[in-house]
Amino acid sequence: MEVRPNDRKFINFLQNELALSIRDIAVALRKRKLDHDPLPMLLWQYGLVSIEQLEQIFDWLENQE
Repeated sequence: MEVRPNDRKFINFLQNELALSIRDIAVALRKRKLDHDPLPMLLWQYGLVSIEQLEQIFDWLENQE
């Protein structure tokens, strides 16, 4: 799985806080490579996170800036 350097912290959050599997994350990363869509939206679009988890993701991302 190819991971951009600035994605590592985000992927750790997805695994540790939202309990996403590396397999689910890899699916979204592959799709992003093709579509260039934001990773959080791909995770939600493919049913890998709920709307509540998507909100958690956006909150986390906002706090990282």
